[in-house]
Amino acid sequence: MDLMEKYDTDGYAIFRDVLDAELIAEADQHVRWLQERYPGRSGEDLSTELVARDPFWVRLVSDDRLLDIAERFIGPDIALFASHYIAKPAHTGKAVLWHQDGAFWPLDPMNVVTLWLAVDHSTPENGCLRVIPGTHREELHAVREREGDDAVFNVESDVAVDESKAVDMVLAPGDVEVHHPGIMHGSNANTSPYRRCGLTIRYIPTSTRITAEPQPFPSALLLRGEPGVNTYQPKPRYIEGEHFPFADAPAWT
Repeated sequence: MDLMEKYDTDGYAIFRDVLDAELIAEADQHVRWLQERYPGRSGEDLSTELVARDPFWVRLVSDDRLLDIAERFIGPDIALFASHYIAKPAHTGKAVLWHQDGAFWPLDPMNVVTLWLAVDHSTPENGCLRVIPGTHREELHAVREREGDDAVFNVESDVAVDESKAVDMVLAPGDVEVHHPGIMHGSNANTSPYRRCGLTIRYIPTSTRITAEPQPFPSALLLRGEPGVNTYQPKPRYIEGEHFPFADAPAWT
C-alpha cells in the first residue's frame, strides 16, 4: 500500500526524512527562543497568533518539501490556516485528549490537511501522537469539557474511544506524519526525561474559507498558487535583534 492509499484507508500516513538536520536544529532553537521570549507560555502553548509575525516560522511552514507533500492532498493552491508547536517538557508534559480536529475548526468546507513535523524523537515513552486508524470515515462528533489541568486542552470528543486500536506515531526528527481532520487522535503525558516537540501545520486549499472573525485570520498566509476566497496576513520581514536569527534570514529582510 502506498502512502496515499494508506491515508485514504487509515486517515494518516508517515513521510520519513523530509527535512534536513540543519533546519530541524534551527526549529529546535526557535522553540527555545520562543519560550524565552514568551515566558508566560508553556512549551505546549506556542501557536496561532505568533506565526505570521515570525519570519522563521513562516519560512519553515513555507518550505517546498512540506508544501509538496501538502499539494498531494489538497492541490496546488495552498494557504496556511494555523500552526502550533507542542513541546511537551520532560517529566511534566501534558496529555492531549482524544479528539477530531475538524470538530473545532472554522473552515468551510472542512478540506484541510495536518502535517505533524517531528522536531524531537517522538516515542511512546515521551508522549507521541496516537491515532485510531479508520476513524476519519466517521462523522465529526460533539465535544465536551473535562475538568482538571492534566491535559493540554481540557476538551475531548464526546464518544467512547477504543484505545486498544490506537497506533503510536513513532517519528525521528525531520519525519512528517500527515493526518485527516476527522481522525481520532491524542497523546499521553510525557513522564520521560526527554522533551517531545512537534510542529503542527494546518494547510488548506485556497478554495476553503476561514469563517472566523476578525479577518484576516491571525495565521492565514498564502503560501503557493492563487489566493482563492480568503484574505491573508502579510509575510513578515526579518529585523535583526527583533526576530529569531536563522540561516535564510537575509532573504526575508
